[in-house]
Amino acid sequence: MADTPRHILGSYDDALATLQNDLLMMASLCERNLRNSLGCLLNRDEDLCNVTIADDEEIDQLEKQVDKNGLDLLRRFQPVASDLRHVVAAMKLSNNLERIADQAVNIARKARKLNRAPLIDEVNFLDPMYREVTSMLSDVLRSYTEANIDLAISIPARDKKLDAMNHEITEKLTIQMTRFPERITEYLDLIFIARHLERAGDHVKNIAEDVVFAIAAEDIRHMGAQRPGSAADLLGDKAGDALAS
Repeated sequence: MADTPRHILGSYDDALATLQNDLLMMASLCERNLRNSLGCLLNRDEDLCNVTIADDEEIDQLEKQVDKNGLDLLRRFQPVASDLRHVVAAMKLSNNLERIADQAVNIARKARKLNRAPLIDEVNFLDPMYREVTSMLSDVLRSYTEANIDLAISIPARDKKLDAMNHEITEKLTIQMTRFPERITEYLDLIFIARHLERAGDHVKNIAEDVVFAIAAEDIRHMGAQRPGSAADLLGDKAGDALAS
């Protein structure tokens, strides 16, 4: 992360850098897989579906490596305070990234099935939701690499928007089922894909919450209506000014 200070133990810094590099590689692959999963549906690309499913194995292996390195770092150096938060956050981020990649695989499998059936125009219902969740993922990863707390804090509200989009799409597709009962199977697959996108958004929100905790030692998971709207709200004016400078 951008604000991680140099530790008095150089070997600790090296171990943390290795952990974060593996995490960033995992994040890059996860982001690509999520984009590919909808690309194979919108473009009816069977090969891209297969690539998305196959690439999940590399993401799984990276998650295991991040967990292994994180646990080893905790055991060897017994970090405290911000050092401990950064290690724990990296391990939690890897878990959520792996879950997002799993949703991408689920989408690719549904897309591969849909691509073997005649095209239905309602596939395009998913495009705005897809664009929103991929944008959220890109932004939350930037919030982590840049230690941008304001960007992280903005994610939960966007997740609520994504939930509303999922509800709207489900309602539209349910209406289409009554109009074209012969395509019920395809409409159900689209509903499941929307649900997978919504679940990916939930994991993006989890990442945002972990980023805030790593930076500010604040838990924003259950703040609800009291959720702060900016870094200054969360950290106070002095800390907010420091972040802005």
